[in-house]
Amino acid sequence: MPTFAYSARPATGGDIQSGEIELANKDDVLAYLHRQKMIPVSVREKSKSLNFSIGTGVKTRDVVIFTRQFATMINSGLPLVQSLDILAEQTENQFLRKTIQEVLYDVESGHTLADAMGRHPKIFTELYVNMVAAGEAGGILDTILLRLAAFLEKNDALLRKIKGAMIYPAVILSVAASAIVILLIFVIPTFQNMFASAGVPLPLPTRIVIEMSAILKGYWWAVGGVLFGIVIAIRAFYKTDNGRLVMDRMLLGMPILGDLQRKSAVSRFTRTLGTLVSSGVSILEGLEITAKTSGNRVIHDAVMGSRASIAGGETIAGPLKESGVFPPMVVQMINVGEQTGGLDDMLSKIADFYDEEVDAAVEALLSAMEPIMIVVLGVVVGGMIVAMYLPIFDMINTVK
Repeated sequence: MPTFAYSARPATGGDIQSGEIELANKDDVLAYLHRQKMIPVSVREKSKSLNFSIGTGVKTRDVVIFTRQFATMINSGLPLVQSLDILAEQTENQFLRKTIQEVLYDVESGHTLADAMGRHPKIFTELYVNMVAAGEAGGILDTILLRLAAFLEKNDALLRKIKGAMIYPAVILSVAASAIVILLIFVIPTFQNMFASAGVPLPLPTRIVIEMSAILKGYWWAVGGVLFGIVIAIRAFYKTDNGRLVMDRMLLGMPILGDLQRKSAVSRFTRTLGTLVSSGVSILEGLEITAKTSGNRVIHDAVMGSRASIAGGETIAGPLKESGVFPPMVVQMINVGEQTGGLDDMLSKIADFYDEEVDAAVEALLSAMEPIMIVVLGVVVGGMIVAMYLPIFDMINTVK
């Protein structure tokens, strides 16, 4: 039997009451409310699959469009409830539409917009909710929503750049792995049979390749199990506090890739904190939210260290400098921003600068990856082929 969420006002007057009830259909719910001498305000069937599906079908672009349209409606003077109702009707993404309907129902029931959105963390992040709360408190919700849309677009563009940089090496590695497996399973055994019938002594490289082929053909399940176990072990280690710290520090220390990680982390940190501070969120709350969205444990610890420093009456710049993660220029600019009272503007300038730095780092990564991958692929695959041709050269020399 479906579950319906309702809000209704007592016929004798009073505040709106909300609740849930299991009945066959909406008409039965309305009849039930009339029997209870309640005037229905809204009745909506709850989606059982909403919490499971949400987040998997809603892209950042969908949230950006919703946010911009919402800001335009609020700025035009439309009431909050009417704006949400219109957005729910015209939103094409079914998961986002259900979420907006949930938010609309909660707002009609007397909740603030921020509280209503906070019930859907897979779509409306903590940063989003806090900025909306600041906009509601300051009466500048439309301005905050526009800032949010701009922030989401820039953050999404940054993530796309990083993911795009990973596509090329991933494709090359996949091709190399496929080529190696095909050689070991189908090509090497043919050479092995030929060498066995000829009875020629095999050099060490050839024996190694033949043994690898035999292991893969005879114990492929064990090889797959070992690889799967390694992946599971790495993931389990990464989920621990110490493991995540170790691996994130290793990522930041890698050549080229580490530089990209650091620059993207600085860009995300400054953009997020600058957007929060300029929207009226307190610096302590802004630092906590920024730390959670950093995506790197080393960055997280450095930002939380800055939060503790601020809470103790010190500056943000000190702990950031001590972490060794943030470049001196960033630390100095943040320090100047604190002293002059223009921290949000300074953070935005740093973010704009590091967006360009990320572009340069992505190009550098791709430029370095291409020759490295070609060399690795040539050495591995070419080495296997040469190893199988060594006995043939010996056979030719023997015949001569």
